[in-house]
Amino acid sequence: MEKQPDKNIVKEPFADYDSYTYADYLTWQMEEMVELIRGKVFRQAAAAPRRIHQELTVILVTRFYEFLKGSNCKVYTAPFDVRLPVSSKKHEDIDTVVQPDLCVVCDPEKLDELGCVGAPDLIVEILSPGNNKKELKHKYEVYESAGVKEYWIIHPDERTLLIYTLDNGSYVASRLHTLGDRISSTSLPGFELDLDEVFGEL
Repeated sequence: MEKQPDKNIVKEPFADYDSYTYADYLTWQMEEMVELIRGKVFRQAAAAPRRIHQELTVILVTRFYEFLKGSNCKVYTAPFDVRLPVSSKKHEDIDTVVQPDLCVVCDPEKLDELGCVGAPDLIVEILSPGNNKKELKHKYEVYESAGVKEYWIIHPDERTLLIYTLDNGSYVASRLHTLGDRISSTSLPGFELDLDEVFGEL
């Protein structure tokens, strides 16, 4: 009898019709990052993020870290697994695990040695060539349904920031922020960010 393939062994490419879980994800050994969104595999670009992406990450994580120091809230950067369970926190029942560029988690109960299980309070994604559709469509949908209170999308080339705020289970978009704007966070009261300073450092 022919042996059935083990779906825990990563094959190239992933089959579009297969559905994977976090339990599968933990068995994979890959050099680049992958994310699971509703059971489907999304691979990160093989190349490292661009310099501007890395500079923005450092600037933002520094701002968040300084503001959050001494509070229950913690800021994390990718690679950092964020599991978004629907009905169960068991590895075999979770079909969405993402690695946001930055996330802020204020509930210590959501943190374990593997990362975060449950919706962070705030997520920041920095757009890169090749990932715009994933961030603007797929991740938007799972972040909204999972209850992520605040979702920032930054376009580094255009020097813009768009904020989605959860209101009665649905995201409400801000206007498009850019140079000259000073933005605040609804999920982190008191936090402000001067975009002239942020983008001016690039």
